Amino acid sequence: MTIAVICDVLGKENNGTTIAAMNLIRSLREKGYDVRVVCSDPERAGQKDFYVVPILNLGPLNAYVAKNGVALANPDRNILTAALNGVDHVHVMMPFALGSAAARLAHELGLPLTAGFHCQAENFTGHIFMKDFPPANRIAYHVFYRNLYRYCDCIHYPSQFICDTFEAIVGPTPHRIISNGVNHIFQPKPAEKPKELKDRFVVLFTGRYSPEKSHKVLIEAVARSRYKDEIQLIFAGDGPLRQSLARQAKRRGVHDPIMRFYSREELVKVINYADLYVHPAEIEIEAIACLEAIACGKVPLIADSPRSATRHFALTDHNLFHYNDPQDLADKMDWWLEHPEERLSCSKSYLGYAAQFNFTSCMDQMEKMILDVSEGRHES
Repeated sequence: MTIAVICDVLGKENNGTTIAAMNLIRSLREKGYDVRVVCSDPERAGQKDFYVVPILNLGPLNAYVAKNGVALANPDRNILTAALNGVDHVHVMMPFALGSAAARLAHELGLPLTAGFHCQAENFTGHIFMKDFPPANRIAYHVFYRNLYRYCDCIHYPSQFICDTFEAIVGPTPHRIISNGVNHIFQPKPAEKPKELKDRFVVLFTGRYSPEKSHKVLIEAVARSRYKDEIQLIFAGDGPLRQSLARQAKRRGVHDPIMRFYSREELVKVINYADLYVHPAEIEIEAIACLEAIACGKVPLIADSPRSATRHFALTDHNLFHYNDPQDLADKMDWWLEHPEERLSCSKSYLGYAAQFNFTSCMDQMEKMILDVSEGRHES
């Protein structure tokens, strides 16, 4: 069976969309499927089964897009036609220009089509400074539906939250709810803090340095904490707000946050020696980063934002704080730091909870969705 995976965004594995795409591609190939990948990553040119289209030219916006560390694909009809020639199934990752063109072509050719839902409306409207304007978000979802999802035999939603959000606007859709899954490498392992951190509380957050991730709320919370002078923040990731976050921490007298991108192996070690994992993001479809911390037995403290699926990972009220409320976060953070026995007990509860996000099981479910659609068995 030959499957085409269409990726509007594919580059270095430093963002959730690329990681989800590459996880699916590798999993399908390991299962014995021939997988063709259509993307705009010039580094993939010449690689077997990669079909590379041009990068979308946005004129004066090119610098802004590059600053955000992404390159959008510009659909090329000839390349898409070659990629889809002879395939048995098409799976689209994003509702942008390349994915939409591929969906229309698959529809014309009568090919079975599935698509992942990896972009919240706010991820798009945030770039035009309208993420807090509900009509703009509703319009974005209608555009996503018209350009891509109306053609789909089945939609992959990574969480019930994003399924409910989208269907409340566009109506019922054929779908499966499947987590993107947590790689087996994320598990509890002995890990000592580096010498320079041994006498500090290590508070970790993994997420792209962008406004919707709300790093600034966590910095402000540390500034208000009773343990301000003993806390070491680690921001695992990268993104356009790096300098802004560093300036805020300095201005608020917060010890210099460690800000860097970690390999998966490095991140497992950091998670395991951290004292607490905080996820302050206001907008999230699933937040695999939080699940990775949970899978390592780390206690999470999560924003209760109504626009985030991550709040549903909270097992107790102590695992939630009021989103965009640094004082509540500071109070909850201090409570966890003062109660190590409760942290240990909660950690054990989370280890059992994390089993449902097993990567192998999630990839098996993705395979089953593709096979069922290809064989004409649709579910909703």
